[in-house]
Amino acid sequence: MERFRHGGDIYRESFSQGEWLDFSANINPLGLSDKTRRCIMEHIDDLVHYPDTEARELKEAIASHYGLSREEIVLGNGAAELFYLFFGMMRFSKVLLPQPAFSDYERAALAAGSHVEYVFMKPEDGFQLPLEKLCALGDSVDCIVVGNPNNPTGTLTAAEVLEKILDRVDGNTWLLVDESFMEFREDAEKYTLRHLVERYPRLFVVQSLTKFYALPGLRLGFGVARPDIVKRMEEGKDVWNVNLLAQKAGVAALSDTDYQRNTLWWLWEEQAYIVEALHCIPGLKIFPPSVNFVLADVRGTGMEAAYILLEMKKRGILLRDCSNYPFLNENYIRMAIRSHAENLRLMEAWREIMGNRGR
Repeated sequence: MERFRHGGDIYRESFSQGEWLDFSANINPLGLSDKTRRCIMEHIDDLVHYPDTEARELKEAIASHYGLSREEIVLGNGAAELFYLFFGMMRFSKVLLPQPAFSDYERAALAAGSHVEYVFMKPEDGFQLPLEKLCALGDSVDCIVVGNPNNPTGTLTAAEVLEKILDRVDGNTWLLVDESFMEFREDAEKYTLRHLVERYPRLFVVQSLTKFYALPGLRLGFGVARPDIVKRMEEGKDVWNVNLLAQKAGVAALSDTDYQRNTLWWLWEEQAYIVEALHCIPGLKIFPPSVNFVLADVRGTGMEAAYILLEMKKRGILLRDCSNYPFLNENYIRMAIRSHAENLRLMEAWREIMGNRGR
C-alpha cells in the first residue's frame, strides 16, 4: 500500500505546534467559495433524505457549464471512483500507462484484474508524452491512460497530439484521459477532449471538481463518454455514490463565476512568483508548472529529498515525496502552489534549510 500512498495525509501524524501547512495536496487554497459554503449550510437538514439517484440538478449544471449533454455525463464520488468503475466494468486484459503518473490509474486497473504495462516519460524531455511509442504499442493493449495535465510532472499535452493517438488506435483501443487539473487552465478549451466523445467511441474523459473548488472532503467528479457507455457505467455503480451535499455543493460551485475568475487570477500571480523564487534555490531543478503544482529534482542541491522533507516537517510544512511514483526516485519532490503568505513561508523554509547545509 505504501506504493500507492497519496499526498494530503495530514492524519498520519500531528504537528506539535499547530496545524500542518500542506503543500503535498494540490487543492485550491482559496477554500470553499462563500456561495458553496452557504449552500452546504442551507441543506444540512436535507441529510434526512436520500440523495437524488439521478442527480438531475447537478448533471444539468455540469452539462450547461461545460457544453455537454446530460446523457454524456456519469458522476463519481471524486474522480478516483470513476477510474475504478471504468476498469471494473470494462475488464481490460492489458492497460498501458505512461509513467510517472497518478498511482490510482494502476491501482484501479490491477483491482479489475488487468495486466499493466509501462512506457517511460523522460525527465530530459520534460516528461513529454512519448507519442510514437504510445501509437506503436497502442494496438497491443486494450486501454491507454493519460493524465492531462499530468500529475506529478505537470506536463500538458495538446489536444491534437492526443487525437493522433485516437486516430491511430480508434476502434481497437480505449483512451482514458484524466483532466482533473484542467480547470486550472484559463485556456482549457485548447486542451480538453471532453467534446470529442461522439467522434471517438472509445474515449473516456474524467474531470475532478474537488481540486479546483476545494471539495476533497466531499468528493465529486464526473466522466464524459458516449451515452451508451455512460449507461453501462451507471448500471455498475452505487445509485447513491454522490451524496446530497456534494450534489448541492457542485451546483453552487459551478455557478460561482467570481470564484472561478479569482482562482485563475490567484494562480497566474502565484505560479509566476513560485517559479521565480524556486529558480533562486541553488541546484534545484524545477519542471515548468502548467497548473497548481511544481515538480522538482533536488539532487543538485547536495541534499537528499528525505532530508529536505524532514526539515520541512520540522517547520510544519508537508511536501510530496515522489519516490513511490514509478520511474521517479528519492530525488524528486512535488510542491503545491498555495496562497502568497503560505508560499512566502515555504520559501523562507527553503532558505533556512539551504543555509544549514554542511553545519
